[in-house]
Amino acid sequence: MGKITFYEEKNFQGRTYECMSDCSDMSSYLSRCQSCRVESGCFMVYERPNYMGQQFFMRRGEYQDMQRMMSMGMMFDSIRSCRMIPYHRGQFRMRIYEKENFGGQMNELMDDCDNIQGRYRMNDCQSCNVMDGHWLMYEQPQFRGKQMYMRPGEYRSFRDMGMSGQRFMSMRRITDMC
Repeated sequence: MGKITFYEEKNFQGRTYECMSDCSDMSSYLSRCQSCRVESGCFMVYERPNYMGQQFFMRRGEYQDMQRMMSMGMMFDSIRSCRMIPYHRGQFRMRIYEKENFGGQMNELMDDCDNIQGRYRMNDCQSCNVMDGHWLMYEQPQFRGKQMYMRPGEYRSFRDMGMSGQRFMSMRRITDMC
């Protein structure tokens, strides 16, 4: 089970909201979020309500300043929703496809891939099927850039998920003790 505490101000000041599960809209609890503390587990945080917009992976630790979080790769200045990532025991498996609707070249991953172009000669990944485990996908090689959380399921088009024009070039298993 995970636990994250959000604070309205930097350095863990101001009103707080404690969360131990998914929260689709934090605006009724806090007017903004400028710092947070992940006491246990792992979470995906989102810039907009209902798990929309840009995403950022957070593991156990203290995040005292949103500006500092932005220097670590977060691309937005306030958190509006969050999703707890359950711990996964067992194997990891995901099929990535070059085109939407599982078209084009297909490759199956069971471990991290730091560059799909280098490993599989794929220029793009526009759909995927996550069979086992929880994954993070990144827009750039070497696990950099915008992130997207993928839990088990079929993802026929990233465009349908509000990721129009988004390319994913590297993938990483979420293996932390979340």
